[in-house]
Amino acid sequence: MSDEEYMKLLDRAFEKMPKLAADVSDFKIPVVDAMVQGSKTIIRNLSVIADKARGDPQNIARYMSKELAVPVNIEEQRLVISGKFTNDDLNKRIRKYFEVYVICKECRKPDSHLEAAGRGMFYFVCEACGARYGIKSY
Repeated sequence: MSDEEYMKLLDRAFEKMPKLAADVSDFKIPVVDAMVQGSKTIIRNLSVIADKARGDPQNIARYMSKELAVPVNIEEQRLVISGKFTNDDLNKRIRKYFEVYVICKECRKPDSHLEAAGRGMFYFVCEACGARYGIKSY
């Protein structure tokens, strides 16, 4: 069989294959519901963000404290941040948290978890595609 015949057969086989639908994900990074109260900013939907991230609210609080360089507290399912911050600023930090610690770099799916690796490192493990890579702790 010549190369030309092979290419024709290959083209014909691809034409007969079913068209695959685009992989559409209904996952959306939650939007922060925050309000400024005096000299503090309160994120009212911390539990929603933690549920979507399939993580612990304490981890998100620790990450936000480090990113914003201010102390934070969790009070009654809300994150209380010392200082005044805009919703855009907070949403940018939450989006970064999801991109680093929740969404897989390989398949872009949020089906993941973190495993401790010691010395301030975690292994990011994707349950969807099986990817596994190291990331710094928050």
